[in-house]
Amino acid sequence: MKGKQYFDKVAPLWDKLREGFFSERVREKAILLANVQPGKIAVDIGAGTGFITEELLKKGLKVIAIDQSEAMIREMKKRFKDESAVDYRIGVAKKLPVKDGYVDYAFANMFLHHIDNPLAAIKEMSRILKPSGALVITDLDKHNFKFLKIEQHDRWLGFKREDVKRWLVEAGLKEVKIDCAGENCFAQSDRKKEYASISIFVATGKK
Repeated sequence: MKGKQYFDKVAPLWDKLREGFFSERVREKAILLANVQPGKIAVDIGAGTGFITEELLKKGLKVIAIDQSEAMIREMKKRFKDESAVDYRIGVAKKLPVKDGYVDYAFANMFLHHIDNPLAAIKEMSRILKPSGALVITDLDKHNFKFLKIEQHDRWLGFKREDVKRWLVEAGLKEVKIDCAGENCFAQSDRKKEYASISIFVATGKK
């Protein structure tokens, strides 16, 4: 099963699954660091069922929600059926369906470890930012829980923070910072023999 097939399959259950992985504190810190302003445009990359989008809407932003899984987008549309400020788009990391310099903020929550080429993805995120626009990435620190590659189709076992910082700089971003998100991600193996607790980082940079 490929990553897309996995997310298509779990889409109806994703909100409940996510609650077991990490809490709302992750998005609260991400959005706080971006210093979002009402009326601006944000993109939620790897949006899933709208975990990040939900809070951005509460802050008064317009949101472009991008995911490669049609099933996730369908679930998200149900969640925000009365909300007109969301623009749903199907897309992949290597070619985001957004024109150059269009958004004020780009968020990628737990997205990077599911893609083949993190640096290329970050360069794409930088491409769509307006001058002075902000990128915020929340993801997993480097770990050794290999069952996540098998059961949740992770491509990467987290990342070294120095690598993420270097990628943001290579993507042309400034004021690059990386810190703890203040929370761990939790996951239990389907075989019930292994339990993962992995620290989450938040990385930021400006165009």
